[in-house]
Amino acid sequence: MRLAGRRVLVTGAASGIGLAIARLFQREGAGVAMLDRDEAALTKARVDGAPALVCDVADERQVRAAVAQGVSALGGLDGVVNSAGIDLMRPFEHMTAEEWARVMAVDLTGPMLVCHAALPALKQAGRGTIVNIASGAALRPLEQRTAYCAAKAGLVMFGKTLAVDLAADAPSYVASTSTVGALVFIMDSSMILSCFA
Repeated sequence: MRLAGRRVLVTGAASGIGLAIARLFQREGAGVAMLDRDEAALTKARVDGAPALVCDVADERQVRAAVAQGVSALGGLDGVVNSAGIDLMRPFEHMTAEEWARVMAVDLTGPMLVCHAALPALKQAGRGTIVNIASGAALRPLEQRTAYCAAKAGLVMFGKTLAVDLAADAPSYVASTSTVGALVFIMDSSMILSCFA
C-alpha cells in the first residue's frame, strides 16, 4: 500500500479520471474525499469509506464548505487532485461569452479555489501534494476548442507558478500538472502515484 496514511481530496470524482484516481488511491491505502457537482453520479460512484462532497468547483462558497468537510472527515489533508473539468466544442464565432466564462470558471478558476481552500490544511500537515489534471490541449491547439485549450494551458502555468510560490515556504510541497491526462493514467497509473508516494 503505497499511499497508506495519506489523505487526499479528488475533484471530478464521480466519473472518468477523477473516479479512477479515487479508486486507485483508496486501494493503495489513502483516505479519499470525493468531490463532484453531480450528486447522483457521486452517489453511484461511491468508494468505500470516502466522504462524498457535492460541490461546483466554480463556486467559492461551495468549495470552501466542501473542502472543510473533507478535511474534517479525513482528519487532515496531505494532497489534492484537481480533476474536475468541462469541455466545449464550438466554433469560435458561435461561442458566447457565457460559455467561455463557464469553461474558465470550472477548468481554471476551480482548481485555484480548491487549492486556496485546501492550503491551510496542507500546511498544517507539514507536506502537501497538488496534482492538476490538464490535457494535451494545453500544448496543442484543437479545432473548435478555443476556451478549453486556453483554460488547460492556463492550468499548466498555474501549477508551475503554484509550485514556485509554495516552494518558498515549504520545500516538501509538490505541485504538478499532468498534460497527458487519460491516456497516461490508463496506461501508467504509477505516474500519479509517484507524486504522492
